[in-house]
Amino acid sequence: MILDGKGLAARRLELLKEDIIEGGLSPTLATVIVGDDPASHMYVRMKHRACEQVGISSVNISLPEDTTTRTILERIRQLNEDPDIDGILVQLPLPKSIDTEAVLAAILPEKDVDGFHPLNMGRLVTGLPGPRPCTPKGIMTLLHENKISIGGKRAVVVGRSVDVGRPIALLLLHADATVTMCHSKTENLKEITEQADILVSAAGKAGIITADMVKPGATVIDVGTNQVNGKLCGDVAFDEVEKIAGAITPVPGGVGPMTIASLMENTADIARNRCGHFM
Repeated sequence: MILDGKGLAARRLELLKEDIIEGGLSPTLATVIVGDDPASHMYVRMKHRACEQVGISSVNISLPEDTTTRTILERIRQLNEDPDIDGILVQLPLPKSIDTEAVLAAILPEKDVDGFHPLNMGRLVTGLPGPRPCTPKGIMTLLHENKISIGGKRAVVVGRSVDVGRPIALLLLHADATVTMCHSKTENLKEITEQADILVSAAGKAGIITADMVKPGATVIDVGTNQVNGKLCGDVAFDEVEKIAGAITPVPGGVGPMTIASLMENTADIARNRCGHFM
């Protein structure tokens, strides 16, 4: 089974548009991007197109590469204090000269649509409600909507990043999976991945997951976005793994669209909560 994130995201965005209209909401998302990285600017444009599609207003703040941390913090302070801004997103990665942790911590937790603020990450760890990081949230939606059983299953996550690896491991754990996390220092990776009922790869290394590393019938979630010879590909050797996996996400068209749909849902949820219309 090919897990069609593109199709599912389109359906969820259409439902969200109806919910926003029926709820009388007027959400506004502010994005902050620093530098001229083409991929980052492409992702921001995609997010703003999704906003337009569902009826969310958007504001983009584009700053030059040499912007200081202090300047970014001042812009975030202004957005925090602006009553017309519901959600704030800082496009990552930031230039190396910027203190990323300080920037993310400066966003008000109640406006943090990415779920990266330390308080919101703590709420994720403890299982309390709050905005969840968009890519992990999208993965969980993809699993649930395709009726893939999680409880009691063995899940393996390859990659320990704060934005994907760690939060998806926690979400799977909260859904009663038995979770193993792997990373660049993990020994005997193949012996671990081939035991997984659900395998999530967020390593950022093209082709790192091959067919001999996958349990027959397993669900394989590919979070990788790598460029090889000018072509976008994931972490998974798709053509060979597809033949033995029970379900698999393609790249592109799998996790990526679900990430954007989750961002729109987080923005709408935050707007509801700020209006007192709690979910």
